[in-house]
Amino acid sequence: MTDLLLLPGDGIGPEVTAQVRRVAEALTPDLKLDERPFGGISYDQLGTPLADETLAAAKASRAVLMGAVGGPQWAGVPRDKRPEAGLLNLRAGMNVFANLRPALCFQPLADASTLKREVVEGLDLMIVRELVGGVYFGSPRFIEDLPGGGKRAVDTQVYTTPEIERVSRVAFELARGRRNKVASAEKSNVMDTGLLWREVVTDLHRREYADVELTHILADNAAMQIVKDPKQFDVLLTDNLFGDILSDAAAQLTGSLGMLPSAALGVAGTPGLYEPIHGSAPDIAGKGVANPLAAILSFEMALRWSLDRAADADRLFAAVGKALDGGARTRDLGGTLSTVEMGDAVLKAL
Repeated sequence: MTDLLLLPGDGIGPEVTAQVRRVAEALTPDLKLDERPFGGISYDQLGTPLADETLAAAKASRAVLMGAVGGPQWAGVPRDKRPEAGLLNLRAGMNVFANLRPALCFQPLADASTLKREVVEGLDLMIVRELVGGVYFGSPRFIEDLPGGGKRAVDTQVYTTPEIERVSRVAFELARGRRNKVASAEKSNVMDTGLLWREVVTDLHRREYADVELTHILADNAAMQIVKDPKQFDVLLTDNLFGDILSDAAAQLTGSLGMLPSAALGVAGTPGLYEPIHGSAPDIAGKGVANPLAAILSFEMALRWSLDRAADADRLFAAVGKALDGGARTRDLGGTLSTVEMGDAVLKAL
């Protein structure tokens, strides 16, 4: 069995994933690695962003780590063949419904954020985003021509009680190991799915997690509070669309999108999907300046959540912190190190 399947993808994906491979080979040389094309490069080579063989390999591995997908060169291909469709199909095919997006501010980077030091210093926020439902997967979805000219587009937001309950359980269980607080974000004031979300979370809390402090917050207010007082949050639970937006806002608190990893988990015993939350960054692709730390920290999460290597995860997390303490910075963090040089710094710290 493959322990870790690498899907480098497009843009800066191959560059940052190459540093993950270097770290994995140094820290955990016994892990069996495999690598497959994914995203736009897979479309170019195989005619599809996610080949059946790649999905089968992902489901048969212990963990999957991807780089990033997409780029302007694939903007004109059919929607179902675009790199982003491959990503959605991978998430759905692996049924990784709970997306964990930590926003941690490493002490040396407290001044790298655009917010004041006192706002972000010591930040430790976990966003739990539902990942395989909601408006990204709902149907019907279409664009149609109107009789008098113009067009009409429809996307459908759909959630069921079981979908909401299973991701909520992940949030409550995580909170029990942290500061024991969950804030559930939705738009129950204007959306029926938001109203159901609030009802289901409230009922599950009453039945199984009354020991955890639960608050409800409207998603737009959550966006404001994330930049006003982010340390008020412990675990922030939300749906697919709002989670996508709120986690990117939280990323900037840490100094750079290049610092944030993520884990996507399904039922126990199935492989997790790990990825940096930054995109393919076509404007810097191939220049060797991308920050690989989000990808490396995604590997740290894979070690912890899927590969049963908590001690190795601790070593790697400490090494990233030590590299930053020593002044290692890529361009996005105000430094001059290349992608490979930042990888070198982490390896030296190990």
